[in-house]
Amino acid sequence: MQPLPNVVTPAWLAAHLNQPNLVIVDCRFSLAEADLGRQQYQAGHIPGAWYLDLNRDLSSPVGRHGGRHPLPDWPTFRQVLETMGVSSQTPLGPTPVVAYDDSRFAFASRLWWLLKYLGHGAVAVLDGGWSAWHQGGYPVSLELPRVETGHFVPQPQPNWIVDIDTLRRRKDEPGVRLIDSRSPERYRGEVEPIDPVAGSIPGAVNYFWQADVRDESDREGMRIVIGAWKSPAEQRDRFDPLCKDGSRNEVIVYCGSGVTACVNLLSQAVAGKPMGKLYVGGWSDWCSYL
Repeated sequence: MQPLPNVVTPAWLAAHLNQPNLVIVDCRFSLAEADLGRQQYQAGHIPGAWYLDLNRDLSSPVGRHGGRHPLPDWPTFRQVLETMGVSSQTPLGPTPVVAYDDSRFAFASRLWWLLKYLGHGAVAVLDGGWSAWHQGGYPVSLELPRVETGHFVPQPQPNWIVDIDTLRRRKDEPGVRLIDSRSPERYRGEVEPIDPVAGSIPGAVNYFWQADVRDESDREGMRIVIGAWKSPAEQRDRFDPLCKDGSRNEVIVYCGSGVTACVNLLSQAVAGKPMGKLYVGGWSDWCSYL
């Protein structure tokens, strides 16, 4: 297999579905109904796919500070990856992993970023997610995958993340650009459906994560894919203003709790831009100190 791009199409995945060392991960989840994603997985998923839950697998327990979705406990997360058969190195190279969801990349991007952060480059998200797969008429399964044995060696990239102390100290420095990935209404403090305080971090600019994707329609105007990935050129156009003076600014990205910000980080990678740092705690951590 050629090196994985950051985004793969349903046609690509279907053509590689029977590759023995490919790991597929279903990341469907609902912030409003925490068990919905698992129920959807049990009702039908891409053949061979595992299920990882945002709260249970892709995050650690919530504390007073640190945000609503702290990074996972790494030894536990490593065991989860190895159970799925993910290895840092095999005779064919690192185990390729493809993640998908049905939420415009919101949760699949979290897994994509976690694996990249741990030094595992062979990871992609599925363009259009479950909707594109299902609407494309590709096979669906009810079977659960069997437990595998992988050997995953984490290689964390600590300079990829910032905590609140670092953010407070550096956010107003020249050359530092702070991105709020939430909706414009939440950024402006007009609404706050999740956290106890509305608003945004002073100095942040708004790059709504859903602007990374589009709804595709057929020629008759019938919507067929919700949340298809925009082209690399379109992604570059979005992020070019951050470097309009020709300099390579340091970008720090946040959202509510370190989840949908990963869509913007994926967008930067697809655009060929230097990937920003993640303030994992996001607004949920920042406002816990107010």
